[in-house]
Amino acid sequence: MNWDEIFAAATPELYLAFAGLVAVVLGAVLRERFATVSIKAGALILLGACALSLFNIEGGVAFNGLWETDRFTNLAKAVCYFCAGVALLIAEPYLVKERLIRYEYALLVIFASLGMGITLSANDLMTLYLGIETLSLSSYVLAAFNRDSQRSSEAGLKYFVLGALASGLILYGASLVYGFSGSTNYDAIAQAEFGIGLVFGLVLLITGLAFKVSAAPLHVWTPDVYEGAPTPVVAFFASAPKLASMVVFATILFEAFGNAIDQWQDVILIISGASMLIGAFGALRQTNLKRLFAYSSIGNMGYALIALAAGEEIGGPALLVYMVIYALSQLGIFGVLLSMRRRGGMVEDISELSGLSSTMPWLAVCMTALVFSVAGIPPLGGFFGKLVVFQAGVEAGLWPIVIIGVIASVVSLGYYLRIIMIMWGGDKLAPFENMSGTVGITVSAATILAFPVFTVVIGWMMSLAGGSFSLG
Repeated sequence: MNWDEIFAAATPELYLAFAGLVAVVLGAVLRERFATVSIKAGALILLGACALSLFNIEGGVAFNGLWETDRFTNLAKAVCYFCAGVALLIAEPYLVKERLIRYEYALLVIFASLGMGITLSANDLMTLYLGIETLSLSSYVLAAFNRDSQRSSEAGLKYFVLGALASGLILYGASLVYGFSGSTNYDAIAQAEFGIGLVFGLVLLITGLAFKVSAAPLHVWTPDVYEGAPTPVVAFFASAPKLASMVVFATILFEAFGNAIDQWQDVILIISGASMLIGAFGALRQTNLKRLFAYSSIGNMGYALIALAAGEEIGGPALLVYMVIYALSQLGIFGVLLSMRRRGGMVEDISELSGLSSTMPWLAVCMTALVFSVAGIPPLGGFFGKLVVFQAGVEAGLWPIVIIGVIASVVSLGYYLRIIMIMWGGDKLAPFENMSGTVGITVSAATILAFPVFTVVIGWMMSLAGGSFSLG
């Protein structure tokens, strides 16, 4: 066992595992005394993992080829850990006010992040499955974290039942791939002859992974889980796990099945088109903001899948750029939703934003910028994200799906503009309670990143991620 290789490739995950286990012991011993500091400690741990991912961004190979990292995956891991840390910080005021502050919350986010790191580093289907289960089991408990809420319990149960089915499909697909290729290692699978058995295995893998990214037609759990789960949990779900799952989706198809793009490209295009259209039209009739943004996330995963269908060289960097911009925007949007508290309770209906421009103008400005960014309005960051995705589709000759994407983007303006009109033109309601400093800073920072100042980073991310699949 070469420890130099292990530390070069897996330092962030080893650090997270060790820190998480130490936190378990501290929580068991100190209990309520540790609960009050666990959120900030967990956030610092995750931000430390983010720094470690960037420190050795070139990555390496470890555990006899079961584990492989490169610039693409390390950059994705860094953003995932950063988003998880921020999501943990903005959760604290909500957890305190709702009397849900327990040390287990931070532990679950840490271990979910560890699962993300394992899946992103996987170079073997078994390593991938272990990472997916680590992430999924933590996520199920997070969705049902508010045990006194029937909606939260139902969200956790639905997520668990359907998630278990998706995990079973992934595992069965992996067994078929192993049976017909003789290996579960990505590199060995790529060298195997692509026959009908591998096709069935690949279809099952794609089906399971489509569930994880909330892509149609495996999206049905998303609106219910978003609506029922505690809002800070949804802020976490909408950012870091979405980014990790989509990058894992790309890594498997590019690394293990890159030579069979003709077999899986059409499937991805169908899923992409269905996701964009269902997301756009499904959100039009929503009044609950969390359900609305659940459908928005379904549509946005469809846009990301355009880059995936475009192939490794063209689509890989575009996918990463799009997902990074999307994840950061979601943190800001759900930061605004976390500030929607009146008379000691959370409000989620879109009508509660009425007249926000008069009562809390800065919050209205931030929400407007963030919503327009997700909608892809120039010159905000989300526009450039969609631009690179559509450009990748055009360069790959995927004109029909790009046209569908443009149509879906136009339709989605209907519900995005409805939010803006209610905030700026609706009747004035009582202002929300004062938001915490952490939430305010997060919303403001996400808003700044939505403006063109952030686009200077896009070229850097594109060049950093470009060609990284060939490093292994």
